[in-house]
Amino acid sequence: MDLVKELRRSMKSSFPDTARMMSDQQKGLAPPPLEKPLAEGMDVIELPAYDSVRLLNNDFMKLVKDRRSTREFKDEPMGLDQLSWLLWATQGVHGIFRGGVATRRTVPSAGSRHAFETYVFAFKVEGLKKGIYRYLAMEHGLTLVKEADRLEELLSEACNNQAFIGKSAAAFAWTAIPYRSEWRYPLSAHKVLLLDAGHVCQNMYLAAGAIGFGTCAVAAYDQSSIDKLLGVDGDDEFTLYLAPVGKLP
Repeated sequence: MDLVKELRRSMKSSFPDTARMMSDQQKGLAPPPLEKPLAEGMDVIELPAYDSVRLLNNDFMKLVKDRRSTREFKDEPMGLDQLSWLLWATQGVHGIFRGGVATRRTVPSAGSRHAFETYVFAFKVEGLKKGIYRYLAMEHGLTLVKEADRLEELLSEACNNQAFIGKSAAAFAWTAIPYRSEWRYPLSAHKVLLLDAGHVCQNMYLAAGAIGFGTCAVAAYDQSSIDKLLGVDGDDEFTLYLAPVGKLP
């Protein structure tokens, strides 16, 4: 029970941090990059304009009312324009401000820190070979992280053998880079980072529903397996949330 109480305490407000610990921002240390730098030699795949997609439902009242988690998908591909829409709706950048250290996006984030990277497991996406891609939010593009045989099976196995995940057209994985938030909020970063993840995934539900697709938020996975699959170190960057997306039956 001591551990449970400690976890509960971590959920409570710890603002202002400055009463106990100066942030690296207050110390004048340089902020972390707004997005992971592109590795040398990696290509950028341009995405269609996010607003080129055809919305099947733009009735906001109906989208909210009909929001559901779904674990059944049609065996149909996702268009590249649809992928572009979903990526923009969940992490799209409106602009850079505060002297280049913060971004405004389609979702809120404490202190505009936006501590996430978005990865796409492209199983059936028109115009993309099967593989894992990273979304470059600043450029609204993709870069190929790796190709992998049995990608659907590997992801499902990493998610505690939830087979439905591998039957989606694409699965989105959001990793956290905690220092983006810790730089500004050393003690409160981890609470608000989890809150921010909820904002992202709710936008996914609504954006998917607008194009006739469905999703299901997934937090049950083997941490080391999914981090290894994505090629992240599991410490300075680690998987936090997933959402497989496919055409509604």
